[in-house]
Amino acid sequence: MKDFPKKLQEKLDNRKANNALRQLGAENNLVDFSSNDYLGFSKSDAIFNHAHEFLKGHDITNNGATGSRLLSGNHRLYNIIEDIIVNFHNSESALVYNSGYDANIGFFSCVPQRGDIILYDEYIHASIRDGISMSNAKAYKFKHNNLNELEELIRRYSELISESHQNIYIVTESVFSMDGDSPDLETMSQISKKHNAFLVVDEAHAIGVFGEHGTGIIQNLKLEQAIFARIITFGKALGCHGAAILGSKNLKAYLVNFSRSFIYTTALPPHSLASTYAAYHELVSAENLNKLHQNIKFFEAEIIKYKLDSIFINSHSAIHCCIISGNYNVKRIAKKLQESGFDVKPILSPTVPNGQERLRFCLHSYNSKSDISKVLQLLATFVSI
Repeated sequence: MKDFPKKLQEKLDNRKANNALRQLGAENNLVDFSSNDYLGFSKSDAIFNHAHEFLKGHDITNNGATGSRLLSGNHRLYNIIEDIIVNFHNSESALVYNSGYDANIGFFSCVPQRGDIILYDEYIHASIRDGISMSNAKAYKFKHNNLNELEELIRRYSELISESHQNIYIVTESVFSMDGDSPDLETMSQISKKHNAFLVVDEAHAIGVFGEHGTGIIQNLKLEQAIFARIITFGKALGCHGAAILGSKNLKAYLVNFSRSFIYTTALPPHSLASTYAAYHELVSAENLNKLHQNIKFFEAEIIKYKLDSIFINSHSAIHCCIISGNYNVKRIAKKLQESGFDVKPILSPTVPNGQERLRFCLHSYNSKSDISKVLQLLATFVSI
C-alpha cells in the first residue's frame, strides 16, 4: 500500500497542532445536554411501537427500498408521509430527502441558475454552503441577522441582473444551529417581497420546538405563502431520519427532475418513513413540547442566577451557547463537565470562527431542573478558575 499522501497528512497535523482534530466519540451514560433529540422522540417506545404496527397494518416487511425513487424505491409510504407533511405544515407540496444534508445540497446545487444571485447569512449551515458551492449562481454573504446589510447587497447586486428571468435568492435559518438565535423573518419576508426575491428558510432546529404542535417558526408567524422553500428535517426534534423540502408543486416537479442528491440515491427504507409517520402523530400531543419550553425558561433564569448571562448568546430556542475563547480552553471546561456527569460538547474552530469557540447546551423535554441547575452551577465555577 502506498504511503498516505503528504498534503493530507499535513492537514491532519495542522488540526492536531491547533487542538482541533475531530474524533468519533463513544456512547455514554452522561446527562444529555448535547443531542438534537429535543423531545425525546428518538427513545420513545410509543413511536417505535406505532411505527411497527403501521408497517404490519400495511403488510410491509421490506428492509430496504431496493433503489432510487425514480426507479424501484418509491414505495407507497412516500405518498402517505408527503401528504401528512403537506397538511401538517400547510404547504402546497413536500418532497422527502434522505437527510437534511441531502436536501440542502440537492436544492442549492440545482435551483439557483447561472446569472442568479444568492445572498446568505454568514452563519448558515455547512450543508447549505456546500450546496451553494455546487451552484452556477454567484453567492455573497451578509453579516449575521443584519437586514440593513442584506438590503444594501440586494440594491448593489440587483444592478448586475439585467434580464427578467434572473433572480435573487435570500437564504437563512429560522433557528441557527451554532447560536440558537433567530432572524427577523417577518421583515425578511417584506424585504424579499419588495425586491421580488425568493426567500429560502432552513427550519431544521425549529420543527418540533416552535409553533402549535411544533409546526415551526414560519407557520407560527403565518409566513407560509411568503417563503419560496422551507427545508425541514426529521433527525432532530422528531427523533427519526430524513428531511423534506416544502414549496409549490412546480418546485417539487423541478427537484424531482434536476436535484441530483434526490435522483441518484437509494430511497429511504419503509421503516424510516414509518418512524416519521409515528413521530408526526406524536407531535399532536403538547406534553413534551410544554416540558421543553418550561426547561428553556428555567435554563434562561439559571443563567442569570449564576451570573453567566454575559458569556451566553441570547437565545429562546433549545440551543444555548456559552462563548469560551480558544480550542484548548473550551475543550478543558467541556471535559470537566463531562467528568462531572454532563454531556456538554465543545464547538471548536474552524467550525466556528477563531475566538468564538463555545460550549453548546442542547435542552430537552426530559432534562430535570436539578440537572439544569447543577450543570450551570458547575460551569460558573469552572469559568472562574
